[in-house]
Amino acid sequence: MLEQLFSSRTREKLLNLFLFNQNKRFFVREITRIIGERLNSVRRELSNLEKFQLVISEEEDRRKYYSLNMDFILLPEMTSLFIKARLLWENKILESTKKYDGIRYLSLVGFFVDDDEAKTDIVIVGRINKTNLASFIREIEKITNQPLRYTHFTTKEYNYRNSMTDRFLYDLLERKSIVLINKLNK
Repeated sequence: MLEQLFSSRTREKLLNLFLFNQNKRFFVREITRIIGERLNSVRRELSNLEKFQLVISEEEDRRKYYSLNMDFILLPEMTSLFIKARLLWENKILESTKKYDGIRYLSLVGFFVDDDEAKTDIVIVGRINKTNLASFIREIEKITNQPLRYTHFTTKEYNYRNSMTDRFLYDLLERKSIVLINKLNK
């Protein structure tokens, strides 16, 4: 989405990674795994971001670690821009769900609300076959440029787990989330 503005999909992914993990540091191969881009393009864009002084690097144990420069003068504005872009994701994701009429509940957790402790990023309840579910998740990953973890329950499984006060389900429901669809009590 922001790649039109930043002219590079790799740069957009790097900015997302650093701006939404502001207190973390990463080494190059770790970054390539997380964002799913080629090593050379990641190195090139990290060099650009380092020249721009948005990212800083330090060597430790023969590894070069990159982190966000917390003193970067435009950091609040860039963070705000990327947060607003996430709001556009919600609309695009909601639009994508219209093809899958069996979805009764959809919430965004984990990555979408900056909850590193969450075990999943998307919670889906409803009737959706595996092929459609895989397509739907791929669509969302294209929107976010991020690999995502998801949890799917059939409505029957959700009701059963809910009735027995399943710890995993309640952990998901009690976490900070963005609920896009909730037709469970209708």
